[in-house]
Amino acid sequence: MDQIQHKYVNIRGMKLHIAEIGTGSLVVVFIHGFPEIWYSWRHQMIAVANGGYHAIAPDLRGYGLSEHHPDLEKASFDDFVEDTIAILDYFQIEKAFLVGKDFGSWPVYLLSLLHPTRISGIVSLGVPFLPPRPLRYKDLPEGFYIHRWKEPGRAEADFSRFDVKTVWRNIYILFSRNEIPIADKDKEIMDLVDPSTPLPSWLSNEDLAIYAKAYEKSGFDSPMRAPYKGLRKEFTIRNPKVQAPVLLIMSGQDYFLKFPGIEDYLTSGKVRERMSDLEIKTLPEGTHFVQEQFPDQVNQLIIDFLEKQVRSS
Repeated sequence: MDQIQHKYVNIRGMKLHIAEIGTGSLVVVFIHGFPEIWYSWRHQMIAVANGGYHAIAPDLRGYGLSEHHPDLEKASFDDFVEDTIAILDYFQIEKAFLVGKDFGSWPVYLLSLLHPTRISGIVSLGVPFLPPRPLRYKDLPEGFYIHRWKEPGRAEADFSRFDVKTVWRNIYILFSRNEIPIADKDKEIMDLVDPSTPLPSWLSNEDLAIYAKAYEKSGFDSPMRAPYKGLRKEFTIRNPKVQAPVLLIMSGQDYFLKFPGIEDYLTSGKVRERMSDLEIKTLPEGTHFVQEQFPDQVNQLIIDFLEKQVRSS
């Protein structure tokens, strides 16, 4: 990983940490999810750089080595969109390919709707474009992890029983499973992981130490603010459709597939009503962290997509 370079840039009045590698004229920007940082894209960054592209991966505001939002109560996905545009402007990049994962796919899709001329194509790991719907998870039980994390003070009290490394480790283990994390009424989300449970085979103790160090700096409140705790701004785009070419990489063992309506949305073809130029690839044994679990396969899918788009442009 020594070949990946690091810098701090002042973006919209904030200092953001950015990792980058490669000197190609074509740019790929990677947007991470939770509980991640730029490091979750390490394998993909090196692969696309070796393919002749310039790879950029920020720690989103509030994450890792980047500064926190100056007013956490106002944090939203819009910040991630505008920060990404500002990063492109900082590097004097007119257009880029964007790669998102988990909640990181939402600002990528939103950017394509609001700034379509700045995007060459999209790769999304695990998340199709879904217009916001406030009550999407209303049928899931009270112990559903997102319900719990939205409850003021609930996650803080749960996490405070453990050190940062243990909390991060538990969340990663939970999200690596193929079942939605749901706690019983008398249990907390952290209680869903037995302390003896090993890390997934693809994640080393060195990787764990890097993630833990990042979250020791940021804490969990700031990273969780926009995706889980923040107020949702009204979505005002009528009949939104992603026009940019999209590669959607789905994982057969990702718990997200069990969210209400997701499998039907994908298998019925409804997803193509919202994504007009869509290619779907599925890794049957892949989990929520497929880019770390099967980096070579994910890298090849991304590079094939990039080359296809370059040839057709």
